[in-house]
Amino acid sequence: MKTIEALVNVIDLDVRFAAHHVLKKVCIDIRPGETVGLVGESGSGKSTLGRSILGIGPVTAGRIVFHGQDIGGLPPRKRGKQSAEIQAVFQDPFTSLNPAMTIEEILIEPIIARRISSEQDARKRVRGLLDQVALPSDSASRFPREFSGGQRQRVAIARALALSPRLIICDEPVSALDLSTQARVLELFIDIQERTGVSYLFITHDLAVVRYVSHRVAVMRNGEVVEFGDCDQVTARPAHDYTKRLLLSAPIADPIRQTERRNLLSQLKQST
Repeated sequence: MKTIEALVNVIDLDVRFAAHHVLKKVCIDIRPGETVGLVGESGSGKSTLGRSILGIGPVTAGRIVFHGQDIGGLPPRKRGKQSAEIQAVFQDPFTSLNPAMTIEEILIEPIIARRISSEQDARKRVRGLLDQVALPSDSASRFPREFSGGQRQRVAIARALALSPRLIICDEPVSALDLSTQARVLELFIDIQERTGVSYLFITHDLAVVRYVSHRVAVMRNGEVVEFGDCDQVTARPAHDYTKRLLLSAPIADPIRQTERRNLLSQLKQST
C-alpha cells in the first residue's frame, strides 16, 4: 500500500505561556485533501494548536513541517508563500469581516495585497468565489450586516479560498449557527474539498460535526493528543477512556439510551 506524504506534520509541539504549559509534545499529521477533526473540551488546547500552525500563536519547542518546510515559530511575514497557502475560517464571521467594507472589497483585498493578479482579474476572481460558496453575484456590492449568520460564514469561507490555499484551519466554524444552517455550511465545506483538494484542520467540540466531516480524528485533553486515528474507529470504538467519556457525554434524543449512557459515564469516571 502506497504511503501518502503528509501536507502538514506537527512534531512534538510544545507551547508555553509563562508558567502555563498549553501544548505538550503534540504530534499530528494532515494529508492532502483530508479533513482531520480536532476535538476536546474547552481549554484542551485545540485553538492554540490551530493558531500555532497559522503562525499567529507561539511555538516554544517542536516542529511544524508544511509541505516539506519547517515553519514552526516563523512569523507570517517570514513564511512567504506558505502563509498564503494556510488560511483560516473562525467561529464568528461578523467580527472577522470588516463592517465598513463591501463583500467585494473584503474578498479582493488579499488578492491585490499579494499582487497575484490585476484588479480587473481580481474582480473576476471575486465573482468566481461567490459562485463557489453559493452566494448571488449582487452580494459583492453589499455589506456584512446585510447577510445572515450562515451567509456571512460563506463570505468568510470565500475569503479563505481567495488565495487558493492548500490548508484551511476551521476553528468552530459552525458552532454559532442554527442546526439547519450548520448542515448546509458543512455540506459546502465537503463540496469545496471535493472540487479543490484543500485540506482542513476542523476544530470543534461537537462530535456529530466531527463524524460528519472528518477522515481522521485527534482527541485533545489538557494540551495532549490522547487518541488519533480513523474517524470511524475513534468515534465508534475509542481506545482511550477520555474519548469514551466524551462520546458518552454527547446528548442523544432517546431518553432511555441517554440514561444508559449517563450510567456508563458514571462507571467510567469512578474507575479512573
